[in-house]
Amino acid sequence: MIRLDSISKQHGHQILFIDASMSIQKGEKVGLVGPNGAGKSTIFRMIAGQEQPDDGRALVDPGMTIGYFSQDVGEMSGQSAVAAVMDGVGPVSALAKEMAALEVAMADPAQEDKMEALATRYGEVQGRFQELDGYALEDKAREVLAGLSFSEERMDSDVGLLSGGWKMRVALARILLMAPDGMLLDEPSNHLDLESLIWLEDFLKRYDGALLMTSHDREFMNRIVNKIVEIDGGSLTTYSGNYDFYEQQRALSEKQRQAQFERQQAMLAKEIKFIERFKARASHAAQVQSRVKKLDKIERVEPPRRRQSVEFEFRSPPRSGDDVVSFKNVHKAYGSQKIYTDLDFQVGRKERWCILGANGAGKSTLLKLVAGAADPDVGTAPDKGAVKLGASVKMGYFAQHSMDLLDGDETVFESLDSSFPQAGQGTLRTLAGCFGFSGDDVEKPCRVLSGGEKARLVMAKMLYDPPNFLVLDEPTNHLDMATKEMLVAALANFEGTMLFVSHDRHFLAQLSNRVLELTPEGLHKYGGGYTEYVARTGHEAPGLHPGG
Repeated sequence: MIRLDSISKQHGHQILFIDASMSIQKGEKVGLVGPNGAGKSTIFRMIAGQEQPDDGRALVDPGMTIGYFSQDVGEMSGQSAVAAVMDGVGPVSALAKEMAALEVAMADPAQEDKMEALATRYGEVQGRFQELDGYALEDKAREVLAGLSFSEERMDSDVGLLSGGWKMRVALARILLMAPDGMLLDEPSNHLDLESLIWLEDFLKRYDGALLMTSHDREFMNRIVNKIVEIDGGSLTTYSGNYDFYEQQRALSEKQRQAQFERQQAMLAKEIKFIERFKARASHAAQVQSRVKKLDKIERVEPPRRRQSVEFEFRSPPRSGDDVVSFKNVHKAYGSQKIYTDLDFQVGRKERWCILGANGAGKSTLLKLVAGAADPDVGTAPDKGAVKLGASVKMGYFAQHSMDLLDGDETVFESLDSSFPQAGQGTLRTLAGCFGFSGDDVEKPCRVLSGGEKARLVMAKMLYDPPNFLVLDEPTNHLDMATKEMLVAALANFEGTMLFVSHDRHFLAQLSNRVLELTPEGLHKYGGGYTEYVARTGHEAPGLHPGG
């Protein structure tokens, strides 16, 4: 259905692909993986026909429809979310527009002489619209938007008034409603809450076309894909199976390649030693010559390319008291919307609470109330009641707005240096390296950093001089899989207390030992972490039915 045949591609001085090939058949769900900048988006654009390879061919079966979701959503203002989603459905939306225009024309007395022709055309268009199930289209659009956590009110409001994250969901809904023969989804799991993510996962499992997707969400990728295509050093390698299977196979083939490389190096060293030893002796001239020729013909085994693995080790934080934070009779509302009434909740030392709740349940508000107890400038205060931090609690708060507080004129290194003037250059460079800033990356000004780079820098600053209480609001947003793995490994060894919100199920499962579920009926507390919560409730997020 979709094929890349021996493609080569270069951007400026950077060679992305050399004689690389891959294919996707109907029903295959393929995960595209590779480091940032390896060329994943370029592959999407070549398949979508937006970019051409320098050499080779990108082939799509004739008549095959392709839906491409990218992070660049473009302008959509001036229409409701429902209208914007229906707009992307090709023939059906064109027919709906024509019917609307014909209805206006038929109601216009000035067009009376064309009435017969208009009515005939209207009959034709309406017939085709019915054939394509056009009347069910709006219901389907609303169903998809509801799956992506849109309220009825948000569905009917102007897309132009929505935030970037919600516009992304509109663009994604448009592709899902279109139901093309082939879907290209570039990071569809970004900007989604846990409920939307699980709904999308279920939708894509049932989709029967050809799917190519990237995602930094390991669990999401694992449950959907049945094949992985890896971009590595200009070539494309295909692995059967999900992401976990790919990782195992990759590690195995690296091990085999390393052993093969070492065997060849030992053989070459032996041959070179013989040549060096006997090259001056006439009696061994023929043997030496034969071995030199043999060496020239040997195809050299390349050592496996080592993936740069980032590791971060916490210094031990100071010990806090046993009571870390307490909520007593807390009330909080935004306008007429009540978030909490008489909220009582305590966090003890070394507890790791993950907070679950549907959109609008008050997850981030809970974290802001805790942050406000430590610093009114970064958090918020309750309308009634009290939120108090315990003795010797030193809090670190990570929220999406933390990234806006970086000084755009400072470089990454200067930003770290101004936060930790007592630390040596070498220490700060090591810290930057742990969080993915190697070599010249530390000289980048903060204003040009991507969302992921900013998140990594803020995290590095927070964890270098560790607090004993971490309050984290979606800490894995924007992070790639390697950085997430580093963060999970680092936080697993953290000796303090944690309170966090995340939609990444791998992160939730690895790091929580308590669950606080916010529901319209009130709080539910669960001992044991996220994995135990799923086993006990039969669902992965509040508001989802067992197995849903």
